[in-house]
Amino acid sequence: MPANRPAIRELGRADYDTVFAAMRAFTDARTPDTPDELWIVEHPPVYTLGLGADPGHILSAHDIPVVQTDRGGEVTYHGPGQVVIYLLMDLRRNKPGGKLYARQFVNKIEQAVIDVLAAYNLAGERVDGAPGIYIAEGPRKGAKIAALGLKVRGNGCTYHGVSLNVAMDLAPFTWINPCGYSGLATVDMRTMGVEAPLHDVQQALAQALVRHLAVEPEAATINSN
Repeated sequence: MPANRPAIRELGRADYDTVFAAMRAFTDARTPDTPDELWIVEHPPVYTLGLGADPGHILSAHDIPVVQTDRGGEVTYHGPGQVVIYLLMDLRRNKPGGKLYARQFVNKIEQAVIDVLAAYNLAGERVDGAPGIYIAEGPRKGAKIAALGLKVRGNGCTYHGVSLNVAMDLAPFTWINPCGYSGLATVDMRTMGVEAPLHDVQQALAQALVRHLAVEPEAATINSN
């Protein structure tokens, strides 16, 4: 039997508020049989705050809208030239024989980002206690290139997701403490010397996520006497 693969939906450029409302509506309405989906989107400039975020980490919004969300994490920035993929998944069916736990889910998402960066000859790495992906080597080692924030409801259904900086105006990151860290450097792929069309990176990350998150059906058990 083929693996259960999340469907990919391309939303183009869309306002954050509209997509945030749509994610919640989708999750409210889904049933145990609703297929999982990945939503690819590019947002106009917006700052978003996690549930426990300190608004003081927004140093100066510069007229960029600030939206309170229900994801985990602190403040982050979304804007043109950034891949954003929202993961509308049911973790209860994402592991043969049982649910996929949140930490495993995060690990798979991070690995998908690392794989995509490697395809463009960039080395990414995890940092303990700081979700997301960071440059692993060179003079910009430790700079953040991808952010991650999720909502996992009590029934195991998720939304929000991951962002990867491709070719952005990075100035808005300097007007906040990214993810709550004062002075955290933020980079994009262009800064790292990679010129890649946004659409190409969107597709590459979506396919990497599908590979890591596809649910392999449980093998049939054959009894022999």
